[in-house]
Amino acid sequence: MARTLVGQRIRDHRKAKGWTQAALAAHLHISPSYLNLIESDRRNIAGALLKRIAEALEQPLEEFDGAAERRLVDELGEIAADAEVASLPLDSPADLVARHPGWARALVALHRSGRDRQHAIAALSDRLSQDPFLGDAVHSLLTNLTAIRSASEILESIADLEPARRKRFVSIIAGDSRRLSDVAHALAAFLAKAPAAGGAVTPVEEVDDFVFDNGNHFPALEAAADALAAQAGAQPGAVDAALSAWLRREHGVEVRSSASNGGAVHPPRFDRAAGVLELPDTSAPSTRQFAFALAAAELACGAQVAAAIDGSTLLTAPASRRRAERVLLSYVAGALVMPYSAFQPAAAAAQYDIDLLGRRFGASFEQVCHRLATLRRPGAEGIRFGFMRVDPAGFVTKRLALPGLPLPRYGNACPLWAVYGAFRSPGALVRELVEFPAGERYLMLARTVEKESQGFGVPPRLLSVMLVCDALHADRTVYARGLDLRASAPAVAVGQSCRMCPRRDCGWRQEDPIIDAGMH
Repeated sequence: MARTLVGQRIRDHRKAKGWTQAALAAHLHISPSYLNLIESDRRNIAGALLKRIAEALEQPLEEFDGAAERRLVDELGEIAADAEVASLPLDSPADLVARHPGWARALVALHRSGRDRQHAIAALSDRLSQDPFLGDAVHSLLTNLTAIRSASEILESIADLEPARRKRFVSIIAGDSRRLSDVAHALAAFLAKAPAAGGAVTPVEEVDDFVFDNGNHFPALEAAADALAAQAGAQPGAVDAALSAWLRREHGVEVRSSASNGGAVHPPRFDRAAGVLELPDTSAPSTRQFAFALAAAELACGAQVAAAIDGSTLLTAPASRRRAERVLLSYVAGALVMPYSAFQPAAAAAQYDIDLLGRRFGASFEQVCHRLATLRRPGAEGIRFGFMRVDPAGFVTKRLALPGLPLPRYGNACPLWAVYGAFRSPGALVRELVEFPAGERYLMLARTVEKESQGFGVPPRLLSVMLVCDALHADRTVYARGLDLRASAPAVAVGQSCRMCPRRDCGWRQEDPIIDAGMH
């Protein structure tokens, strides 16, 4: 885990007010030695104490949050896990961010660019070695070239070749040349469709950064969703009927139900040009409701989504902008199904009981978890949650970062995280109180979800969804029942990943750590 980088800021603002360490410590009711550790960045700080410091120094809390810096340190730490740069000392990422943030961002950008090119090269190499078309094409090229060369050598070496034979060899050369040209054109067209360098990973990362920098919360889109709900007369828990009528009335959208007939079942499809929303007859009610909300968001809130994207300097690639558009339209759909003014107080009153909220708003487990991670409206904040979704191979398919907790970007996280343990108990909620090597504690909640069934004979598509929050806020949730939340209470010892974790005695370790912090 990255150490905090807010100590210098606290010290600078304290000195600007003319306070000594002893004076500020007395005001905060903590010891001067503890404040000294905080200002020296040798103690992580968050929660109530950080808020009290901000109030005492008359600064906004965001001034000391350090979320962007921590994320940069986390990413540099993951870069240090690469074998090519594994000799970097552990403290250098935090020092680099603290002293030269511009160079740190440049290093991250260069690493991303290099990794993207490696992905593209690997994809092209695999394609060149495995695709049967390429093998046939190369064979045809060699065959035609050999025939052309043989006929040309005969014409060159035999000066008095009789006209009939000369004509036959010229015809062979012409025919093989045409076939060679056809094969070359087909090969060029095929290779033009190969993966382009730079597009393998960067769009996902740029959208992750975009969402993180907005705190997982978009006030303009919340307002747009509220306005659309009012226009359509949509009420929490009964959104689909109102939006279905609005889509038909305002945009002439026809809703069609498609039968599976024993074949593959596709997800809901909205053809905007044709004005048709197609819903499989086997879709769950929560899936149908979200499909209505997503179609309505696309038709009514495109301008607000475009404005949010245009206002960002992080989305540099066209693919990033397209992905961001899908993400933000889904955000609006979630706000339609679970409007902030109704959902946030309901979540607090229910102590963030995911299943209870799902029944009240007609939403799925995943939809509720995702919405809980977006409740950051000033003055009406919910618990700050991180969100993570993985497939059985450990691939991260969706993530909303939590400041202070680095969710994996370049590979799998610690196998002891609840998001992986949920696969061992499909359908059951897995609850874990975990502790990282530096002492940070989090509550992790995870459950598997099954996407729409594809019918008999097709393996079910299972994903695992996880919510995580700082253990300081766990007592505000129903999931704290029966847990001992004291700092001295037992907790599952976890890390970020094997390469980043100093716990050498862990029985789950698969790789050596890049550091040796003396922990045994």
